[in-house]
Amino acid sequence: MIGDLIDFVLHLDKHLASLVSSYGTWTYGILCLVLFCETGLVVTPFLPGDSLLFAVGTIASTGALDVRVLFPLLSAAVFVGDSTNYWIGRVVGPRVFHADTGRFLNKRHLERTHQFYEKHGGKTIVFARFLPFVRTFAPFVAGIGRMNYGHFLLYSIFGGFFWVGLFVHAGYWFGNIPFVKKNFSLVIIAIILISMIPPFIEYMRHRNASRRAAVAASDS
Repeated sequence: MIGDLIDFVLHLDKHLASLVSSYGTWTYGILCLVLFCETGLVVTPFLPGDSLLFAVGTIASTGALDVRVLFPLLSAAVFVGDSTNYWIGRVVGPRVFHADTGRFLNKRHLERTHQFYEKHGGKTIVFARFLPFVRTFAPFVAGIGRMNYGHFLLYSIFGGFFWVGLFVHAGYWFGNIPFVKKNFSLVIIAIILISMIPPFIEYMRHRNASRRAAVAASDS
């Protein structure tokens, strides 16, 4: 199954062309469902996001799909997915973090999460949109942290429109350049790797900060 998923992601252009050929206008609904699941269900963070949008734009540039229809539809699917994920977290959070004690799931951690999202939630929702896996969990955690829904909605809509618009139109304008078409799998790998750079940098920064804090504590 993992091998099939990797093959699907690396050859999205061919698989999407086959999908359009087989299902026609139903393809729009299938794409919306995939993006809804990728953003709206915590259990499906492995579904393609950035690469799928780029490939969809590439297919649209051939006339097989209409980019004027894709952009609003896919943006709406992302928005609905985000909101669904948020409310799942909002409903589940109080039930899971109900105890006053516990190493991980306790009310103190819930309150800290709430304070973080009230202070940094907006930029977290927008930036997370461009990070694989993170974008699936960010709305869920925002719901758990009881981030103000109005604020969440504003940043979710802005981040979703920007994310979908950027990758769909990048595929639309650059996907059929001969070099990109010939090396489509490499381009998809590059998109995936580039999207992993910010979380890797953040991980290393946090790791180095923890080491410095440990050294400072031992010296004192």
